[in-house]
This record gives sequence, C-alpha cells and structure tokens, in this order.
Amino acid sequence: QLQLVESGGGLVQPGGSLRLSCAASGFSSDNYVIGWFRQAPGKEREGVSCISMITSYTTYTDGVKGRFTISRDSAKRTVYLQMNNLNPEDTAVYYCAARPPPPRKPLATLTCNLTALDFTSWGQGTQVTVSS
Repeated sequence: QLQLVESGGGLVQPGGSLRLSCAASGFSSDNYVIGWFRQAPGKEREGVSCISMITSYTTYTDGVKGRFTISRDSAKRTVYLQMNNLNPEDTAVYYCAARPPPPRKPLATLTCNLTALDFTSWGQGTQVTVSS
C-alpha cells in the first residue's frame, strides 16, 4: 500500500524559511514522480514542484522559482521542499503526491509535470502559515 507522509509545516514570518519532507513507503521501485501541491483557503489546488525519483528532473511553478528547491534522498525515499523567502501568499496546506508511470509508458517518470490528475497517491497535508 502506497503511503506518503508530509512533515515540516508551521508558522514562519515573511522572509523566513521552512523545509517540508515527504516520506514515501510501499513503492516497489523508484520509478515514480513525487510532486508538491498546495491549496489555500478559497483557492484551487496548485502545483508547486515535482521531481523524478529516477533522474532528479525537476519542475517548478513560476511563482516559486528561485525561492523553492525540491530534492530527493532515494535511500530514504524522501523528498524535500526547501522554501526560502516565504511570503503570505505561500500560506496553504501543502500536499505531496506520487505519480507512477502510466500503463505502457514506463519512461514517463523520467521527467515530470504538475498535472494533478496524473498523481494517484496523496499525503494528508501539512499547514504552512506565513504571517508576522
């Protein structure tokens, strides 16, 4: 059974930093993508970043480029999201999600995109609040 557990959320002042972790278990191989998504109150879910667990290929949404960094530790099957220079607009519940390769497309996980519908397993979320 695939399981994703997020941690590292909290309250931080504008300009501060947080590092989120996503621990994955139940995967039979490293052939998958991990993505970070967020949802603020009253807003739609937004893709933030993703990483291929095989190639480390990464994608970021425009609003976090230069501030957020996604990375992986394959041995620990953990993905990190380092968030720097946070601002109140980053306040949201952050979710990590996993995307296995689609049927008959085993190479699809060598890269990644932030199409939420492609992600089949989701964590419970961790709250990030940026406020003074």
